[in-house]
Amino acid sequence: MEFQDKILKCVDCGSDFIFTAGEQLFFSDKQFKNEPKRCKECKGKRAQALGLPQGGGNYQRVETKAVCSGCQRETTVPFKPTQGRPVFCRECFQQRRTASPAASA
Repeated sequence: MEFQDKILKCVDCGSDFIFTAGEQLFFSDKQFKNEPKRCKECKGKRAQALGLPQGGGNYQRVETKAVCSGCQRETTVPFKPTQGRPVFCRECFQQRRTASPAASA
């Protein structure tokens, strides 16, 4: 299933925010049934008001822009690429991942 970015409206501030294809894939993988209701800013404010850790505690997510080694499209990856190692967008990574077990069988 291929996801497309969606524009949603925040229930707290009323502003539009993007529910990215990557976020939708994550929600699908985790079997979450509901779309997010709040933009990133309001979600952070709510978590702070409730005294919840933000961003998973001490972990800080890294997002780096890169060019996919497979399709040559610009993408973002959740790590800092290592020099000389290929970087793949989600689609190319999934294709390689599903193709690998079949090739070794």
